[in-house]
Amino acid sequence: MTALKAVTAPKGARRRMVTVAALAAGAAIALSGCGAGQIAQTAEQVAAVNGNHADVGRIALRNVHIVYPSEGTAYNNAKGGKALIALSIINNGESVPDELTSITTDLGTVKITPASGKSVVELAPQQTVVAASQPVKREAASTTTSAAPTTSAGAPTSAPRSAAPTTTAESHGSPATEDPEANPILIEITGLTKDIAPGLTYNVSFNFKQNGTVQVQVPVDAGQHTERHESDKSGPAEAEHTGGH
Repeated sequence: MTALKAVTAPKGARRRMVTVAALAAGAAIALSGCGAGQIAQTAEQVAAVNGNHADVGRIALRNVHIVYPSEGTAYNNAKGGKALIALSIINNGESVPDELTSITTDLGTVKITPASGKSVVELAPQQTVVAASQPVKREAASTTTSAAPTTSAGAPTSAPRSAAPTTTAESHGSPATEDPEANPILIEITGLTKDIAPGLTYNVSFNFKQNGTVQVQVPVDAGQHTERHESDKSGPAEAEHTGGH
């Protein structure tokens, strides 16, 4: 019988195989390093929190959220303190006005301050009302004015009645033209019963005279920076990967 000879690869082929294996190992290490860097980058990113929205009848609530507290303000979102609710309220009705009569929540007592020069939060047809996301400076005369909005028609006699955009009766059937952010309302939760934390939602009820009540799960603004919470399983934050993939 003829003996079979063992087949061995030439020396050049063996070198090529070793080189390919080394390159594959290097690529695996590079991908692992890229993944570790990505974790560190994610830890520095800001969590995007969009406000909630709801509809009741012809009223639309948009970007409803509790404002993250800013330094130097009276709002701390802590138990016993105060917090701000920001949102936009739109009356999509063609001819029927409405009014935001109250807001209730188990977080505390809600105080609504109407826009300057008004005694109630009224919504003319096709009008948008904005609740400010930061404290609003009010003139002393504005906060104590108890006259109804319709009294603006009886302002200086030289001004024609049709030129008063704040007159509810005369704005029926036509969209409000004034900038809602120029004269916002203020919604404050006072005497907080608990701490308000980013990442959670809280039940708030909005009550309207014509369109009824709607309950909204209101999220909390995450603020400008989100902390990176360290644990025994967390990797070092210093080893950030700044290169491309």
